[in-house]
Amino acid sequence: MKRSISITTAAALAASLFAGAPAAVADDAASSSNYVVSTRSFPKVNTAKTDFFAEATSTNVDEDSNWGGLESMDVPQTKSTAEKEAEQQAKEQEEARKRAEEEAARQQAEAAARAAQEAAASRSQEREPVATEPQQAAQAPAASWNVPASKNGAAIAQFALQFQGYPYVFGGNTPSGWDCSGFVQWVFSQFGISLPRTSGAQAAVGVAVPSIDQAQPGDIIANGMHAAIYIGNGMVMNAMTPALGTGTSSLAVFSGGYSIRRVL
Repeated sequence: MKRSISITTAAALAASLFAGAPAAVADDAASSSNYVVSTRSFPKVNTAKTDFFAEATSTNVDEDSNWGGLESMDVPQTKSTAEKEAEQQAKEQEEARKRAEEEAARQQAEAAARAAQEAAASRSQEREPVATEPQQAAQAPAASWNVPASKNGAAIAQFALQFQGYPYVFGGNTPSGWDCSGFVQWVFSQFGISLPRTSGAQAAVGVAVPSIDQAQPGDIIANGMHAAIYIGNGMVMNAMTPALGTGTSSLAVFSGGYSIRRVL
């Protein structure tokens, strides 16, 4: 009996719910025309705010932040590509400047050496004897030389030594004034030997001597710039410059190589 009443009650309750449903739907439809819609717009962003490919040059850390000690680390500063390229360019410019200065100094030294060599040597081109007065202050000694009767190299060397102090005159070939090749030509002419006028031509006369160790007094030592008469022990007798005149000197008076020639 109790079960029947419960079922009857449930059925009545369900019927009442279904009966009220259309009214509720109607109420909702009536209120749907009164709702409010709220919207918010945001600016359109087309580009990224951060350039992820740019190289970071600094890092900022808030004073009150705690990164476990990382915020106090002394991180080595790196250089950008532009800074590295600028440093490399400055280094190359400095090296180029130093090379230019060294080259200029070398050229100046070579020019000075050439000037000294040219002043101490005669030209290899043939010149007519000049009639100018000797440029050396001292006058040529009086003609008092005697030609030895012997016709050998030692006699030539000994004869040449008596002309120490005689003046140097470019283009000259007499005791009044001679240049290097003019002196050699004149000395040998006193022994009846005819030599070419220039030092370059004198470097090809007679017989070649292989080395200075085999050279003998009276040999001719010459190249395209200078000529002299060997007197032994690495020394020569030669006409040098207007300031030095005629005298003895070492083989250092020759610049570069030289030829050793024997005519007696």
